Amino acid sequence: MFAGKGPSGFGYGSSAEDVTEGVSLAGKTILVTGCNSGLGLETTRVLAKRGAHVIGTARTADKARDAGKSVQGDTSGLACELSDPRSVRACVDAVKASGRELDVIIANAGIMALPKRETAHGIELQLFTNHVGHFMLVTGLLDVLADDGRVVIVSSEAHRSAPKETIRFDDLGAEKSYSPWVAYGQSKIANILFAKELAQRFAASGSKRTANALHPGIIRTNLARHINPISATVALALAGPIALKSVGEGAATQCHLAAHPGVAGVSGEYFSHCNVAKPRADARDPEIAKKLWARTEEIVAALPR
Repeated sequence: MFAGKGPSGFGYGSSAEDVTEGVSLAGKTILVTGCNSGLGLETTRVLAKRGAHVIGTARTADKARDAGKSVQGDTSGLACELSDPRSVRACVDAVKASGRELDVIIANAGIMALPKRETAHGIELQLFTNHVGHFMLVTGLLDVLADDGRVVIVSSEAHRSAPKETIRFDDLGAEKSYSPWVAYGQSKIANILFAKELAQRFAASGSKRTANALHPGIIRTNLARHINPISATVALALAGPIALKSVGEGAATQCHLAAHPGVAGVSGEYFSHCNVAKPRADARDPEIAKKLWARTEEIVAALPR
């Protein structure tokens, strides 16, 4: 797991620069959510270095623009607070108003293991931010996604901690019970199911567009800022230093899916360490994916405008 390379020619120790070496993204426009720190900032840096115009989003426009200014290349920044439907819709409108066609959308932003139950519009906050917010953004931007565009959704191996029901459709607000890691796992398995159903819809329409989900690896980033320090210490001790990826290595799989010609046409898959991997069995269930899509559409339709 920690050494060697897979069929793609890349593996655990490959970096975002490694997987994009020799790839020209000149003329491409790529949107990256959560561009201002961690994997999002590294993804922005590397893709801009390869010639793409990167539209970065963060919770505020200032944070997004500052992130863009910190890297070399062509960037722009927009506000997109994923837990705020009005902010997401405003971001969609701003991208459309720019007149740019998107070649890639990277749904990178996320929150993890909130210690206490929080909600947004009646939905548990991790599920809303990590899944519903990105669902709104991605589906809202399909009108400006290139005919061969790619949607890249950052999930996690933590999807394996999702509840046995996969998605607790009868308790989306986590009122009956709340566990930080189960809730996070539910949001991450939702990411995989979203990518699967989106890929199926692309294929059914005859589109060349693709959608894939991925596990970036275990990386020390801002994502874990909410974790109890004791829990974090135990988790890191169990993982060990060899298990921790650098940010450059952590950003490799999403950059690989966004840019590498070797994955053109690959869709509906789950990737880990730049290679196709197998997620939990229910994350591959097309009926659950369809049910989640339909339920998410209902949630979005009821949100304030």
